[in-house]
Amino acid sequence: MNVNIKKVGVLGCGLMGSGIAQVSATAGFDVTVLEVEQKYLDKGFAGIEKSLTKFAERPPEKGGITAQQKTDILGRLKGTTNKQELADCDIIVEAIIENVPEKKKMYSSIDDIVKKDAIFATNTSSISVTELLSATKRPERFIGLHFFNPVPLMKLVEVVKTIATADEVYEAAYEFSKKLGKVPVRTSDKTGFIVNRLLVPYLLDAIRAYEEGVGSIPDIDNAMKLGCGYPMGPFTLLDFVGLDTTYYITHVMYDEFKERRFASPPLLKRLVMAGWYGRKSGKGFYDYADPNNPVPGKF
Repeated sequence: MNVNIKKVGVLGCGLMGSGIAQVSATAGFDVTVLEVEQKYLDKGFAGIEKSLTKFAERPPEKGGITAQQKTDILGRLKGTTNKQELADCDIIVEAIIENVPEKKKMYSSIDDIVKKDAIFATNTSSISVTELLSATKRPERFIGLHFFNPVPLMKLVEVVKTIATADEVYEAAYEFSKKLGKVPVRTSDKTGFIVNRLLVPYLLDAIRAYEEGVGSIPDIDNAMKLGCGYPMGPFTLLDFVGLDTTYYITHVMYDEFKERRFASPPLLKRLVMAGWYGRKSGKGFYDYADPNNPVPGKF
């Protein structure tokens, strides 16, 4: 089975897709990014250039790049709205909306376009990889590659093997992750993989602790930061990840395991229903009217 990754395709140029495209191009791969409209490509590529500019301002010993390296990286990136331009990619990494029908529709639409020996990978954080591969004719060449936000800075990649994934494909995806400068960890297609399987119950328990009067939002945050050495407390992290994203993941995980620890607390549901998603909406467990001085909510 031939596994030789030279050209990368990325589906989606949002926060995750643009980040995956950036690290792939930085690692020396030619990258083609697919979006549904040019405006999304323009926005994503502007974000990539801004990110690379920040790296160019760093010294080499801190991961900095030269102006020439920045130019070379951008030169390896191409955006398109034409699926046919993915035909010769060796690996396709999907990073579109976290929605099963939409992901399956996308895979199905490119399955006959992309060469048969190419690997398909999904960046999903919670959806069954096995369910997604059913939309293709290449189950043995389908895998999960779960990157973390922000992709250019976060070192971890969860490499997810399904019962159908060929061993050679699993190893190729693992080595590809290393070439991107990441630290890959091996995991299987169990909902939540490693990180969310452990992280989500912790975050939900923090909400329940608040609901039950154990402590205030800033006190719980500070307790976990100073007592456990976490870089940010659970409520700060929830607002950073997005309460809507967390709420969606709780449904996927609860449907899989039917355990209370994966069920959404009432307060999380109400904040999401109110449109308070965290930093991206300006309000969540904290109010970000002044982003440099978030004010904790009282619920």
